[in-house]
Amino acid sequence: MFRYAVVTPARDEEENLPRLAESLALQTVLPEAWAIVENGSSDRTREVAEELAAAYPWIVLCSSRGSGVAERGAPIVRAFTAGLRVVGQRADIVVNVDADVSMDPDYFERLLAEFAADPRLGIASGSALEEVDGAWVKRFVTGGTVWGATRAYRRACLEDVLPLEERHGWDGLDQLRARSRGWRTRTIPDLEFRHHRREGARDASRVAHWRACGESAHYMGYRTWYLLARAAHNARREPAALAMILGFLDAAARRAPRYPDEAARQRLRRDQSVRKLLRRRREALGLEAPVGE
Repeated sequence: MFRYAVVTPARDEEENLPRLAESLALQTVLPEAWAIVENGSSDRTREVAEELAAAYPWIVLCSSRGSGVAERGAPIVRAFTAGLRVVGQRADIVVNVDADVSMDPDYFERLLAEFAADPRLGIASGSALEEVDGAWVKRFVTGGTVWGATRAYRRACLEDVLPLEERHGWDGLDQLRARSRGWRTRTIPDLEFRHHRREGARDASRVAHWRACGESAHYMGYRTWYLLARAAHNARREPAALAMILGFLDAAARRAPRYPDEAARQRLRRDQSVRKLLRRRREALGLEAPVGE
């Protein structure tokens, strides 16, 4: 059986850390280590993490340079990198786990089994459930997309994709780089985790969140028609998603730089080919399980 370690960047997470700690403590396969990386908190996150570390010998607390404000991208990557240094080489699988998630006791046992069954599987996650009107509703992804909230890396794949980009969209760029190097990435449809805070909830506004997604899509090298289709699909649930188009067009008009890894950008364009459009739409609607790329 593979061994795993968990890294959690934590900024102002005093309410969420105890719930995640309980989920990890109840796992049928315990982590070799859980590095909680305090990342510029203004609440009792550090004190809560110290209490947890005193209660469980596999918890380690460390710190990373925080920005002092809620920010996506660079601070998270810096915190994850700091956590990697702490867990070292103790695990075959390293998992970035957000503080605002929880999972069933067999989650990591089943996740490790997926890696054991597929030697090419480089990055994987379970499927996200988010609470809507008091009910847990599954969020769907397409192709080889992997959720950032519980993102597991095979050690060899992680070495291939490091260093991670310190920017918004880092958790899409690492997938591209992995796939361009022959690894498979996928979300496991029947392995579910609960996401207790909506994705992007800490951004200044929902429009700002989606605009940043559009800028990241330009950096990654999205096909324009695919960006439009993605924005339209998400706008069915959240009209603010149309701001993706503004972010994308603004970045194009400014001739903003593109991701310098040409092989990864070409892989993305193959993933977004017209012949895959119907399947991607069915995956996005939950009518068909995504196939790892």
